[in-house]
Amino acid sequence: MEHIKKQNYTISREDRTKIKNHRPCLIWLTGLSSSGKSTIANLLEKELYAQGMHTYALDGDNLRRGLNKDLKFTKEDRFENIRRTAEVAKLFVDAGIVVIAAFITPYNKIRREIKSIVGSDDYIEVFVDTPLEVCEQRDVKGLYKKARADEIKNFTGISAPFENPDSPDIVIETVKESPKQAVDKILKAMQSKL
Repeated sequence: MEHIKKQNYTISREDRTKIKNHRPCLIWLTGLSSSGKSTIANLLEKELYAQGMHTYALDGDNLRRGLNKDLKFTKEDRFENIRRTAEVAKLFVDAGIVVIAAFITPYNKIRREIKSIVGSDDYIEVFVDTPLEVCEQRDVKGLYKKARADEIKNFTGISAPFENPDSPDIVIETVKESPKQAVDKILKAMQSKL
């Protein structure tokens, strides 16, 4: 890789941030399937957009239909799926965008990797903490039922582990907090961190 050199351009991240009139960052929502990540991400993006912020939401299912469609659900492929997504998020942040990512992200090791790739100053980790039984009740796709019937292998929470985050910036307990309350909590954390 010694022949690969970083190319510097005249317009900097600071220039792009200044013209957008807000600070970019990555808000990473982690939690079990059907925990409420995408619902919160969608509502958060709507609120930020209404405030005039430039945003983009990255969703696990959407990226697996394109950029990451070559990946399976082995532990190694899950890491690669998230690593690629973090690299994409880093590019968006560099472009001055507030990125909202909704991914299961089951391992602490890969969450630390995301933070390392993007930079701790630009990273807000949100743990959407929803009990497994509630996620199963909410599961409109029927994935948990298939996983329990052994029709889906390596399904997080059933046949693959989910490690609760070591030190998330925000914890959302969806059985106690509405999506609106979750968004308000994230917005408050953004103001204090950024």
